[in-house]
Amino acid sequence: MFCYNCGCHLSEHDFCTACGADVSLYKRIMYVSNMFYNEGLEKAGVRDLSGAINSLRQSLKFNKNNIEARNLLGLVYFEMGEVVAALSEWVISKNMRPDKNIADDYIDMIQSNASRLEAINQTIKKYNQALVYCRQDSKDLAMIQLKKVLSLNPKFVRAHQLLALLYMDGEQWERARRELQKCINIDCNNTQTLRYMQEVELMLLPEENVKQSGRHKKEESVRYQSDNEIIIQPLNVQETKGGGFSTLINIGIGLVIGLAAMYFLAVPTAESAAKNEAQKSIAEIGNQLDAKTASIKELETRIADLQQQNDSLNQELQGYVGADGTLNTIDNLLTAATTYLETQDVWQTAANLEDIVQNIEIRETSEAFQKLYGTLLGSIGPELSKTYYADGDKAYDGEDYPAAVENFQRAVYYDQTNAEAWYGLAEAYRRSENNANAVATYDKVIELFPNTEWARRAKRYKDSLAVENN
Repeated sequence: MFCYNCGCHLSEHDFCTACGADVSLYKRIMYVSNMFYNEGLEKAGVRDLSGAINSLRQSLKFNKNNIEARNLLGLVYFEMGEVVAALSEWVISKNMRPDKNIADDYIDMIQSNASRLEAINQTIKKYNQALVYCRQDSKDLAMIQLKKVLSLNPKFVRAHQLLALLYMDGEQWERARRELQKCINIDCNNTQTLRYMQEVELMLLPEENVKQSGRHKKEESVRYQSDNEIIIQPLNVQETKGGGFSTLINIGIGLVIGLAAMYFLAVPTAESAAKNEAQKSIAEIGNQLDAKTASIKELETRIADLQQQNDSLNQELQGYVGADGTLNTIDNLLTAATTYLETQDVWQTAANLEDIVQNIEIRETSEAFQKLYGTLLGSIGPELSKTYYADGDKAYDGEDYPAAVENFQRAVYYDQTNAEAWYGLAEAYRRSENNANAVATYDKVIELFPNTEWARRAKRYKDSLAVENN
């Protein structure tokens, strides 16, 4: 035992020889914790698992760092089929003592076996589903789920108890006793199991309705002694004549009564037994149908989910490989780049880029896509901008302002630094009496080309438009 204050080994004294701390109460607490641990160990050895759990919990109340008690508590839970509770105790134990702890082996034993871990998960889900069925008064479905649970985890005591309780509710006392006996084989002193077993045994005891009367029949005979013998002679008894014939008649009447009794008693009993067997068969078939119906519904739900996932994946795939998909758009951009590199044809390259812009939003594409698009646009832009500016300037001189606006827009699209095109676009808007766009374009000129002649002209015309509007 080590000191709680400094960690040094304690001697037989009631104080720590290293730091001087009073450890008398600490020693008593450790003693009580170890006593409960030993008690739990003994109870677990005779399969009194419920009692072992209570003792081990008491041990941990006094000393939560009692690693041996915590590991043993996990083993007891595991033996009762409570795998989640067992894992919880072992994980706590591992966190308290990371090194040289057998809890590592217990955890690895469960987690390394994928099939066992899946069986544990299915056990918990099916047991919870059985509880839901019980609350919904679907007792047949609950029984089916519990049987599946016990096929996966035969030592699950709570599942055995719940199944026995359902059998008791259905007055199937013999089946309930068999389930409770399985519980006793796992945990011999479980209070709830013993309470259920007591109720079942009371219902299975034979009825004893033996009634004894204290009245004595009157003596209907005369006793007298002859020599050394006592002779008993019944009273009011007369010998009948022709006894043999009357005996035959009585035998015949008895046979007739026996046959009648057999017909009226045995035949209805046999019919009732046959009806009961038929009803049991119908009930079993109904249970099987309910189970199959539940399985069909579950499969239909899974099919619907998978179909929905398939449709979603198909839509996503179409977004990549369709006519307007990502892959097709990338292919078009690569074609435009190849055309420019091979032919240096700026007009064909511009047409290819315009087709791409019509189908997608450039800002929503990848960074590499935008970079390649911007490179191509920067390579062909200045030349195209000059051409469109010349066409716009020609239309402006001819007072064809809509055509001028269109050409100037293309010029500034292909070259954002073309100050003449920006100013020409603003002037074309002003000449078209589109003052709102004219003001906005003048602002753009002032923003892009500050402290230039174009900016000063733009500001002058903008101010004049403001005066006219006022």
